[in-house]
Amino acid sequence: MSERVKETAKEELERVKHLAEEAARSGTYLYPLRGIAYFLSHKSLWKPLTSKLASTVGLGAGITTFMFFFTYLPQAAVLALVNGPLAAISAALLVLSESSTIFTALSKSFLIEEALVDTFDGVLVSKNMTTLVSQDRQLKSGSDPVARLGKLMSKPFAKFTPTAIIRYFMYLPLNFIPVVGTVMFVLLQGQKFGPHGHERYFTLKKMNARQREDWVNERKAAYTRLI
Repeated sequence: MSERVKETAKEELERVKHLAEEAARSGTYLYPLRGIAYFLSHKSLWKPLTSKLASTVGLGAGITTFMFFFTYLPQAAVLALVNGPLAAISAALLVLSESSTIFTALSKSFLIEEALVDTFDGVLVSKNMTTLVSQDRQLKSGSDPVARLGKLMSKPFAKFTPTAIIRYFMYLPLNFIPVVGTVMFVLLQGQKFGPHGHERYFTLKKMNARQREDWVNERKAAYTRLI
């Protein structure tokens, strides 16, 4: 049994290593920087998110502070048993990942859902992809891409479910593996959460569950690198 466990762990490590290499080659780590640059250079896109900026920053700072104050030391102490002096770094990465998960769930559910959709659609309109956007919302005339956005015809994001949180805690034991386990944990989280950022795109393209799954599987490494 022990040999089988070792072999399985080795195979999983190789799989994650291959995934990380593919992710690095994909170049998607540049997308956040390109997105920020595009956003800053197009003031017409600022309105949806700036209206929620204070509450969103406050929520993120509050969650991160709370998690570090109450969970960092206990997790660092547990990880110290297996990670030794590297436990401080592993615990910090773990707390940041936990904070990100909680923040994403709460902010999308209660604060910025509409703002994210308006920004996403606004970018598409600014890129003259009005035919795509008009499939799911009314468009007005004008030059301001955000001001042109009318009423939505469908719900843009799936409602929050506990499935993601349950899956998150299922992967937590990976952090007991020094360094490599934490890296595997973060990569696997990216693989699961990355596609959620494209929910709106899937809706506009009218993809069914099977089509979405195929799309994500073909770009698994790229989505993982976006975490």
